Amino acid sequence: MRIVIFVPKDVHSLEIAGLMDVFAEANARVGKAFYEVAIVAAHEGAIRCASGLTILPDYAFDAYPNKPDTVLVAGSVGVPHPSVGQVLDWLVNTAAQARRYGSVCTGAFVLGEAGLLKGRRVTTHWQFASLLAERFPQARVEGDRVFIRDGAMITSAGSSAAIDLGLFLVEEDLGREIALYVARRLVVFLKRPGDQSQFSVHLAAQAIDRSRLHNVQQYVLNHPASDLSITVLANIAAMSSRNFTRVFSQEVGISPSDYVELTRIDVARFLLEGSRLSIASIAEKSGFGSARAMRHAFLSHVGVTPSDYRDRFRTSGDGARVSLAETG
Repeated sequence: MRIVIFVPKDVHSLEIAGLMDVFAEANARVGKAFYEVAIVAAHEGAIRCASGLTILPDYAFDAYPNKPDTVLVAGSVGVPHPSVGQVLDWLVNTAAQARRYGSVCTGAFVLGEAGLLKGRRVTTHWQFASLLAERFPQARVEGDRVFIRDGAMITSAGSSAAIDLGLFLVEEDLGREIALYVARRLVVFLKRPGDQSQFSVHLAAQAIDRSRLHNVQQYVLNHPASDLSITVLANIAAMSSRNFTRVFSQEVGISPSDYVELTRIDVARFLLEGSRLSIASIAEKSGFGSARAMRHAFLSHVGVTPSDYRDRFRTSGDGARVSLAETG
């Protein structure tokens, strides 16, 4: 199966390496070169990645001699420089002939320039989702997804999501057993569900880590099962309850109560992914108090029950999973 990865200037090296390693491990497992992967660029010659790593593409885009099954566009640091017309023409023609096509991270902007996002559900790195939607208003941008499959097109989030995308393609081509083997070899989860948020409320909160609210956010994260009422949090911030609610909502972008619930969901997700604790114990440790309350919160915000969420991360053997937070 021929896969072509187009790399722009200042490409993220992790995106290329992540995809290449996934496909190489799959080949090793099946004992043959099932995947034939080629790196192509706008021009011949070495390319310096944003990290400083230098790579040598296999072909210039117009010299690739075969018809690919899959064509993917890698992303660069920031928005890729506008592509020349010949590259966009090649991408349109190649995508039309391929079984599937897509992008990693900001590679979605190149697909947009080629007119391939019209009417499609698409994602990209969360930091550039608004800009993607602004530049290509005919696309339906969902900026918090890990990856999205829309017909023949599949797009994914930031750099490490290249591995999620690659595992998804391997599972589609070769089945779950091979994909699970590759995930174990790379010491990653088989896949994060495509509908899972690509960043947690805590990652988003890091942008305001010098704020007067930082102590409040850290307290919520470190004490999810404690009393996290407005009165308690306002006291930590040394504000009145009314002023605290106003300032928190303005600076963080959500209300304190919503922040607490999303934090508790994140804590529960961490425990569901990495521990053998019971659902009831996780509900208690994450601050929901009962499995029923946690189930309601998961259905409202994650779209699946805690049990279903855990099943998505479960491997065929408990020994493959690190046990986390199993003691008080």
